[in-house]
Amino acid sequence: MATTEKLLQVENLQVEFKTRRGTALVLNGVNFDIKRGETMCVVGESGCGKSMTALALLRLIPSPPGRIRAGRVMFGEEDLVQASEARMREVRGNRISMIFQEPMTSLNPVFTVGDQIGESLRLHAGLDARQARQRSIEMLQQVGIPAPERRVDEYPHQMSGGMRQRVMIAMALACRPDILIADEPTTALDVTVQAQIFDLLRDLQRDKGTAILMITHDMGVVAEMADRVMVMYAGRVIEQGTTEQVLSQPGHPYTQGLIKCLPELGSSRHAERVELTEIAGVMPSIWELGSGCAFRGRCPHAMARCASEVPPMITADGGHGVACWLTAQPLRRVA
Repeated sequence: MATTEKLLQVENLQVEFKTRRGTALVLNGVNFDIKRGETMCVVGESGCGKSMTALALLRLIPSPPGRIRAGRVMFGEEDLVQASEARMREVRGNRISMIFQEPMTSLNPVFTVGDQIGESLRLHAGLDARQARQRSIEMLQQVGIPAPERRVDEYPHQMSGGMRQRVMIAMALACRPDILIADEPTTALDVTVQAQIFDLLRDLQRDKGTAILMITHDMGVVAEMADRVMVMYAGRVIEQGTTEQVLSQPGHPYTQGLIKCLPELGSSRHAERVELTEIAGVMPSIWELGSGCAFRGRCPHAMARCASEVPPMITADGGHGVACWLTAQPLRRVA
């Protein structure tokens, strides 16, 4: 169960990359917190900054060309932005774990999956080789891999994409982390295994109070797993709130558009036609953002002010925050 204890607080996080065209600000003033035992889902289009935020939390941004330009990532009383690399190696995979989006490039092809799961157990939990192997088999079994006693000695290329994804989940959960960052954790899995993984994550939360930061494109996952939702667009957080607040009363036109993109069946339960509503246009590149609201070119409510001023995050009672100049004005809600 979620508590009021804040495990992680992110304040004004800014990440930049140096390119031939100049310096690009890919994260601009990201603020959020994660409480013990809760699941925060981060949603938005590809390129909005979701995965970059996750990498920044663990200081995994390639440098050069990237770097954290400003901000704090407070893990308890410790600012991870200022922590040494040795300290970050103690945190990664132990206190904070991450399930990466693409398992084939995240797993080492020359080591067995058992060796790769067991490495963190030997390093962080102090298990010997035999204990680490047995624990690796148990983790493979927990994530639904058949014949784990045999699979533990196989290499990544001997497994399907879905199995490799489950191995990544087993690695991330092996040390029972305080915070789990999950970047599209069930993309390659069928719905049955997806349900098993979600049950496993809930068990981890119940037993240890693990907080989960889940990056996803699937609003069904949001509705099922999230306690709170954070919507990102062009490197900024544009809406935050409880799942009920964001899905039932979206305040930002972009969030409204995302929800309208969900399949809507007709009035008849036997209707054969499914209608989708798209958000017109595409997200601008980081070189085209200008000085105003990044969404203004696609927004049906854009006004002159949107072209010159970035709207601040305005938080109402109940913690529902929206970064839009129309926040204080009547705004058509999703029907």
